[in-house]
Amino acid sequence: MNGNPLKKLGTFGQSIWLDYIRRDLIASGQLRRLIEEDGLQGMTSNPTIFEKAIVGSQEYDQDIQAMALEGKGVNAIYEALSQGDVQRAADEFRPVYDKTAGHDGYVSLEVNPHLAHDTKGTVEEAHRLWKTLARPNVFIKVPATAEGLPAIQDLIREGINVNVTLLFGLPRYRQVADAYLTGLAARAAHGNPLSHVASVASFFVSRIDSLIDPLLDNIIVQGGKKADLAKQVRGQVAIANAKMAYQIYKEIFCSDRFKELAAQGARAQRLLWASTSTKNPGESDVKYVEALIGPDTVNTTPLETLDAYRDHGHPNARLEHDVEEARNVLERLSDLGINLDHVAQQLEDDGVEKFNKPFDKLMQALANSSPRK
Repeated sequence: MNGNPLKKLGTFGQSIWLDYIRRDLIASGQLRRLIEEDGLQGMTSNPTIFEKAIVGSQEYDQDIQAMALEGKGVNAIYEALSQGDVQRAADEFRPVYDKTAGHDGYVSLEVNPHLAHDTKGTVEEAHRLWKTLARPNVFIKVPATAEGLPAIQDLIREGINVNVTLLFGLPRYRQVADAYLTGLAARAAHGNPLSHVASVASFFVSRIDSLIDPLLDNIIVQGGKKADLAKQVRGQVAIANAKMAYQIYKEIFCSDRFKELAAQGARAQRLLWASTSTKNPGESDVKYVEALIGPDTVNTTPLETLDAYRDHGHPNARLEHDVEEARNVLERLSDLGINLDHVAQQLEDDGVEKFNKPFDKLMQALANSSPRK
């Protein structure tokens, strides 16, 4: 296994996580094999993943029927199933968590996506999930909405691990990092330890190109000087945006502000690359893994991308290659009349809805599976 590209990612300081969860993955021993043979270091989930797992298989039918017969409602059934999977996965990753002293080995569970614009509701649900999961190596996923920012700060202050999700824009990333550091400082001010508090900031990568490339195609079709410019940046914006996010990460977590907290045991909030499967069939299926390899980062991929990278990945530290070119790509985008901040807000809004729909579909499926009285 020495030649396994997935394992080699670790030599460049990047952790590979799996963006997928299902009961049979754990029960069959496949997850353990991925940990042992591929160096898998963590796992993420979201409402879409749980909807596909529970509705798209028969793995959960017996438990659903049993809980329904006991009179449990659909929310209670969903929580029992999703929390059970996360707890079992966290137990599989616990040796990784212990071996890396809490650097890796985490499994993420998201708050109800309908709470994306409800600060108080997010905080309350995150507290409840954290207490119920009762594992040190779990993350509670909180969206990087305007309303999510104060929730992130409060949860970090309370010592709850947070995976900040649905992050697209650079200005919002600065706000996320500030919320994390402010939460840590408030925790330290109350004399509480910082060393066991962990967080990642999850940039959704490929969705940026999926939205922007059609806009660029329209410019290209029109011809002229702008068409040439659009051709130069097509398919490059998401990676350029991620590379600039990493430069911000280095600035923030090399600052005196963080160094003071680090001296008290604080950990950096690592950048996590999410949505890293390639949506354009004409491009490499490992595009968003290869380009974003760098120290103190995480890449969470679906199984198909994980398999593809094992098969034909070529690991190298590329995250800081061509940083100036990345900066130029974003500047050219502005010259083309495309406002990346507006794109990021649209993607955030769309992302919330993309999680609400499968969550609601899952709730309806659970309701339909309940025996009629």
